[in-house]
Amino acid sequence: MKVTGRYTLKASPQQVWDTITNPDKIKGCLPGCDRMEKTGENEYSATLSVGVGAVKGSYEAKITMMDLTPHSSYKMLVEGNGTAGFVRGEGDIKLNEHDNGGTVIHVEGDAQVGGTVALVGQRLMSTVSKQMMDRFFRCIGRSIS
Repeated sequence: MKVTGRYTLKASPQQVWDTITNPDKIKGCLPGCDRMEKTGENEYSATLSVGVGAVKGSYEAKITMMDLTPHSSYKMLVEGNGTAGFVRGEGDIKLNEHDNGGTVIHVEGDAQVGGTVALVGQRLMSTVSKQMMDRFFRCIGRSIS
């Protein structure tokens, strides 16, 4: 499943970068993130509670940020297994300075979901993914200091 998004925030690329690479800010904004702990250089383990339709599950996930180009781009990998199946995804996050001094964030990614959550909620997956991404970046915009 492909996921894409474009978000404009009223903050400089440096402020946005500092926020979207800060594990505490990510944890606070990632829907369903109950725990996020550093396990290595740009690697984290997390517990996520996610539901699609009537199917809800808890996932133990590994989150890795790689190919970091400060204030410009990085790739995020997420792999999780849980009670309702699995999720694997990767996304490219790119920051561009906007004419008004803000930042435009472009997100392109691909996700695979399997197990009960995929069987029951397959038609809803794209919508739920987009809603989660929208909530995440709205929260990031509010949490920039």
